[in-house]
Amino acid sequence: MRALRAPAAGAATSFALLLLTLPAALPARAEAHPPPAAAQPGAARPAGAVDRGRQSLPLRPLGRVTGAAGRSGGAPAGAQGLPATGTGRFSLLGVVWDDANAELTGRIQVRTRAADSGRWSPWTTLRAGDAHSPDPGSAESAGRRLRGGTAPLWVGPSDGVQVRAVPGTGRDAPPPAVPAAAPGAPAAAPAARAPRAAALPEGLRLELVAAEPAARELPAPGAGSGQAPARPPAGGAAANGPAGAVTAATGAGAGAGDAAGAGVEDGAPPARVLPGLPHGAPRPGIVSRADWGADEDLREEDFVYTGDVRTVFVHHTAGTNAYSCAESPALIRAIYRYHVESQGWRDIGYNFLVDRCGTVYEGRAGGVDRPVQGAHTLGFNQNSAGVAVLGTYTDTEPGAAVLTALARLAGWKLGLSGVDPRERATLVSGGGTYPKGTEVVLANVSGHRDGYDTDCPGDRLYAQLPEVREQAAAFQGR
Repeated sequence: MRALRAPAAGAATSFALLLLTLPAALPARAEAHPPPAAAQPGAARPAGAVDRGRQSLPLRPLGRVTGAAGRSGGAPAGAQGLPATGTGRFSLLGVVWDDANAELTGRIQVRTRAADSGRWSPWTTLRAGDAHSPDPGSAESAGRRLRGGTAPLWVGPSDGVQVRAVPGTGRDAPPPAVPAAAPGAPAAAPAARAPRAAALPEGLRLELVAAEPAARELPAPGAGSGQAPARPPAGGAAANGPAGAVTAATGAGAGAGDAAGAGVEDGAPPARVLPGLPHGAPRPGIVSRADWGADEDLREEDFVYTGDVRTVFVHHTAGTNAYSCAESPALIRAIYRYHVESQGWRDIGYNFLVDRCGTVYEGRAGGVDRPVQGAHTLGFNQNSAGVAVLGTYTDTEPGAAVLTALARLAGWKLGLSGVDPRERATLVSGGGTYPKGTEVVLANVSGHRDGYDTDCPGDRLYAQLPEVREQAAAFQGR
């Protein structure tokens, strides 16, 4: 996820003052209101809307607050938020705004109330999520109302929330007008631009997503995942199906941009056997969308494909590491709903997800062995696949199971198009950190930060990518 810029000293001081002046005693629960009537298509959602396990609450300007000692202080100019508010149950949250291209220059912090104990959590800063989004001008961006947003945060079963959003500062304010100089006199120097508050994006809303049960009973964690032994095969090419063939996703239009289809079989680049590709890895066990309980009515019915996958981008979701592997399907279902219903994407953004136990999950629909275009690395969603590890790996070391799962997945996915995980490829930027049309040379197994200005996938996971590349190549028999 993208690392927020450090705010200017004035903004940080104001934010700290705001937190110090919060009430010591918080209301136990806000007054309950019946859900509003359903909005007409295309209309703005009403305040406090509730939609099948999702709650959407608009942020409001913050007024003066009074601390426990009776001290009174004002919120920084332009600050928005929500007071301590009781809600319906939820397990994941994020903040979205109207313009998907608007940058969050500031800080949004939340704290939540645990549903079982009633205790309030410490304040947590939400991370900006603009690094994960569809490419500008792509098929996913066209004709859809996309919203900007923070990365979703898994908080576990909760029934209360408090939010504070404080603008950052910028130096983009226009300078004061300079009077015209008299004829023959030296021109007056323009005044230096003073920092000014950078407004928060318009239409800030808090999105709360419940961890709804799956539509059917799911297999036990790890069941059916088919994870192979952790060690790569010793020597020689791996088994690749009949006569050592590798199944690859290709077809007319591959490499020439988006190709929208009506389904996996109708419109997808046909899977065919490509002779002459000596290095292919066995397909790892992958928990299907059906097995993690995806509600297929949420997503778009058709699929968008790109050319052969030449790069695998590794991400972390920047959420909690304190989840059980039995919770992974519920966590993924909540991320899916946030991406689709809160941010307006056609489907979950990642092509694959991996939990801390090393279980691999199918992400965006369209066929795991096909080049499905995702929304994971702004500017480089073409000719790539995105895999997200659930959790935060900035200061936490990823376990061996995670690294092996990444290596097996990368080795297999890149092997479908004959790509060596240890090599590099030239991709063309679709916009973002690199201007649109820029050719960028990237490792075939890259971290998100290689394609966008972000700290994702965390320093500890990023440091392990060389080992992932070597293991992936070994799984290919290289």
